[in-house]
Amino acid sequence: MPKRMHLAFNLSYTHMNGRWQLPGSWDDRTFPDVTLYEDVARLAEQGKIDMLFSGDGTGVPDTWGGSRDAAITWGIMYPRVDMNPVMLAAARVTKHIGVGLTYSSTFMHPYYMARLMNSMDHMTNGRVAMNLVTSTRRSDAANFGFDELMEHGSRYERMEEFVDICHKLWDATEPDAMLWDRATGRVGDPAKVHDMSHTGRFFRVEGPLNTPPSPQGRPIIIQAGGSPRGIRASATIADHVFGADMPIAAQIKQRKALDEALTAVGRDPNAVGVLWQTPLAVRETEAEANSYRDLLLKTLPPEAVGVYLSYHAGYDLSTLPASFTLRELQDDIAATNASPVGLVGKLAMKLGDDAHITRQEFFEHGLLAATQYENTKAGTPVQIADHLEEAFEATGSRGGFMIGQAIAVMADLKGVVELLIPELQRRGRFRTEYTGRTLRENLAEP
Repeated sequence: MPKRMHLAFNLSYTHMNGRWQLPGSWDDRTFPDVTLYEDVARLAEQGKIDMLFSGDGTGVPDTWGGSRDAAITWGIMYPRVDMNPVMLAAARVTKHIGVGLTYSSTFMHPYYMARLMNSMDHMTNGRVAMNLVTSTRRSDAANFGFDELMEHGSRYERMEEFVDICHKLWDATEPDAMLWDRATGRVGDPAKVHDMSHTGRFFRVEGPLNTPPSPQGRPIIIQAGGSPRGIRASATIADHVFGADMPIAAQIKQRKALDEALTAVGRDPNAVGVLWQTPLAVRETEAEANSYRDLLLKTLPPEAVGVYLSYHAGYDLSTLPASFTLRELQDDIAATNASPVGLVGKLAMKLGDDAHITRQEFFEHGLLAATQYENTKAGTPVQIADHLEEAFEATGSRGGFMIGQAIAVMADLKGVVELLIPELQRRGRFRTEYTGRTLRENLAEP
């Protein structure tokens, strides 16, 4: 019997970067109308999808030219809301689908986040996941009182300590600590609520939490580190890994590095899945799918592309010279403690570190990257299922796919639920019913 894959649906960009105006997206609604997310949740659960997921950011992009005006004008990573109440609303109209929320371990405090995620886990009956990121954006950092970005390695050290504290807080109250005994009036058993004290490099925390124990034991933790240091952090803290959308050869390399890192810290590589980010355009015919994907090239004007790329790199790309090597650009970005991966890293893998590139060529590549056009797989249900099976098997048949970024949210999801998932089910690659009570149980399915 073939191994089954897991599927999540990424809602991160559905209302930004020009996608909100495409046919089949928000139609007559505008962000943050919660009814759209409720409709998405109902449809995703109809398809037996594992989880709805959303990334997040707390700043207004101002890296491009040192101004936020272009980001506001074109809706580049703007506007946003805290997705916690939105995802709670989506969970409340469903019974099985999980919800993944993104927070920064660079800026947030672990006691607050452990308490919030525990509370969300109760409100969703055990269906919440916390995606932790190490923030690389100056506009976000300034909102939390940082003058400069934290050094790359230190961000991951802080994340590891952050998760260690969350685990201690979640574990300090035993699963059967709550009594709610109406006959005696006893609420909890003090013998099952334990001391928790932590003093480390970044945090000092005195527990325990004052919340009941999580329905899942611990909420799911997702992490997306792709650098060598990020992979080591994932091996230490993650239940599941969010993998970037990149060629299968690069995914195989990252999966191998993750397996080695997991083994090094004494964890079973088979127990940690990777959900590979995979933008899809699924239609009944290949021509329809390609035509649909082509809509992406009309969503962003050139200035908006520059805003997007600069924000994600944490580096002002409006300052690029007429020509340069990718190694020079990587070094300049890294010297500012920003992120040298993303488009620059991908181009370096494709063209070589010492390849010369012009400013115009860089932004031509940038349009394809900012719109996800070059990474969006377009095709029929059979073609897309073939691709997913190939990638799933090549990366060890553990985990699955994070479908997105959506071109037009409802139209995309309908294509997945009504066309792709039946094909995957026919091949025995995806569930026909939920079997778990919690998100942890459903993600643990073989």
